[in-house]
Amino acid sequence: MRIFKEEQRFKQLWLIILMVISLLVPIGLIIAVYIKDPSSFSAIELVLLIGFLVLVSTLIFMFKLTTRIDEKGIHYKFFPFHWKFKTLEWHDINEAYVRTYDALSEYGGWGFKGGPLWKKSKGRAINVSGDIGIQLELKNGKKLLIGTQKKAETESVLAKYKNKIENNV
Repeated sequence: MRIFKEEQRFKQLWLIILMVISLLVPIGLIIAVYIKDPSSFSAIELVLLIGFLVLVSTLIFMFKLTTRIDEKGIHYKFFPFHWKFKTLEWHDINEAYVRTYDALSEYGGWGFKGGPLWKKSKGRAINVSGDIGIQLELKNGKKLLIGTQKKAETESVLAKYKNKIENNV
């Protein structure tokens, strides 16, 4: 029995810079309004508004993609969208392989992507960074791509469980 586990978070430098810039602009505008007319809102409202903006801007860094592959199947959880693991058992999977993909052109970016509004034929994607993913083609015709940063390890564990897919065809 072999078990694969991986946890990923949004921690790309470009994303951090983008979030800081997008946070500084509204805070700067709010402070400018307050300095120009202190009666526009109280100091407590100013602190609460800035605190709210900081909280909302940093929520993306709480997102976590957890993947587990074991003898039962492939389990994934994308917190805060999933509070419990979603499980795809081997008998529900037609094909599972690691592939390179383009997050922007194929799925519209990173996160919980795809579906009826974006290239439906590609299926859904759950990813936080990079361009390597576990492509799953399910027996019900649906497709799911789960991002990974551990290409070699993922390929190895999928090869180990390949017979579980083939024996359920």
